[in-house]
Amino acid sequence: MQIQVTTDNHIHGGERLIEGITQALEGTLERFNGQITRVEVHLADVNGPKGADNDKRCLMEARLAGHQPIVASHQAATVDESVDGASEKLFRAIESTFDRLHSHKGPQTSAGGDQVI
Repeated sequence: MQIQVTTDNHIHGGERLIEGITQALEGTLERFNGQITRVEVHLADVNGPKGADNDKRCLMEARLAGHQPIVASHQAATVDESVDGASEKLFRAIESTFDRLHSHKGPQTSAGGDQVI
């Protein structure tokens, strides 16, 4: 799984920040490691230099092998809180998607009563 982190010009995207986000996401999404090809993380300071409560936004987009991308975002007072919130939402969305795709409905029958294979 490839993880790509980008920031706007109001957030310093240093090596330490990128490494921390990468390690956190790898741990959170480890269960889906073979099914996710790439995760893009976009960090932004919504109000720029003006500052405000909950103005750090994290948007995450997970690319699933053979499926549409899944997006989650979270806005919080700090970058760390926004990343944590977005990664939790992304995990739940991916888990829900795979649960729906792999749910077993039992044997299906045709209108004539024959079992469909």
